[in-house]
Amino acid sequence: MKGELLLLSSMIFLLQGACGCPEKCFCHSSSNSVDCSRQGLAEIPPDLPPETLTLLLQDNQICQLPALAFRRVPRLKILNLSNNSLSNLAPEAFHGLQHLEVLNLTQNSLLSLESRLFHFLPQLRELDLSSNNISHLPQSLGEPWENLTVFAVQQNQLQHLSRELLESMPRVRLLLLQNNLWKCNCHLLGLKLWLEKFIYEGGITDGIVCGSPDPWRGKDLLKIPHELYQPCPPPPPPELVSAQAPQHSSEHGELRKPPEDHILGLHDTSECAVKPKPRPANLRHAVATVVITGVVCGIVCLMMLAAAIYGCTYAAITAQYHGRPSAQTSESGKTGGKDLFDNLPA
Repeated sequence: MKGELLLLSSMIFLLQGACGCPEKCFCHSSSNSVDCSRQGLAEIPPDLPPETLTLLLQDNQICQLPALAFRRVPRLKILNLSNNSLSNLAPEAFHGLQHLEVLNLTQNSLLSLESRLFHFLPQLRELDLSSNNISHLPQSLGEPWENLTVFAVQQNQLQHLSRELLESMPRVRLLLLQNNLWKCNCHLLGLKLWLEKFIYEGGITDGIVCGSPDPWRGKDLLKIPHELYQPCPPPPPPELVSAQAPQHSSEHGELRKPPEDHILGLHDTSECAVKPKPRPANLRHAVATVVITGVVCGIVCLMMLAAAIYGCTYAAITAQYHGRPSAQTSESGKTGGKDLFDNLPA
């Protein structure tokens, strides 16, 4: 019995060797998947089966990806590298993965990403970069991601996100952006406009909560009125920058500084903080204003009506008062005339 078990284990070992299954990994030939998770690996296993479609490398200690790190698995479709220590990705780390559809890089130590990093992934559908320390994403990818439908960057250190980057994902339908350090100034206005259109067209997002400046801290970017944003000031012309650059005195060779007011003026044009503008009236304040205005107008109308009634009454009384003596005089005149007519001789 022991001999049969030994023979069976030897055959399994030989089959794994023939198929090229790496040590500490489990290969599933039926699904062409390789599971190397939770093995304490510090680098990508070098002897992966070339027919691998799914590669699971999560929960290891991999800290960097060299160029052509997955050249042995060109048919790979799903790659999970979550919960590692990745901080350095070579620009050509994913070169050759023409069929990759799902890339999971969550819970690593990534600080930034280069646009060239994803040039070699034309079929990518899901990209998860959440729970890293990413503070910068490229403004564009050079080539659009025609097939990307899920893009997740929540729980990072992002302050800005280029609208051009999102426009290079025409088919994205799920966008996860929360728990970043979003700076809601003029640079984020383009993102706000893009998100409004994205939601209107049926896209799903968890929204953006502002981290700064102080007036908008904790506010939803989509609920801040457009009128409170001003267009970003254009960069100063090169002539102005060169004119204000530190110059050396030709006589003494000392560093001559530009005037202080010029420095302050240049700083003001380059600063993108939200400039103070007249705050639009709150809806409650507007309703209260309308109510108060209506009440005041009603009181004024009542006062005018009372004045009109008083005037009419006064005019009627005055007319009646002045009409009585005339009537009496007329009546007495008639009586006198009648008496005179009666006294005439027949």
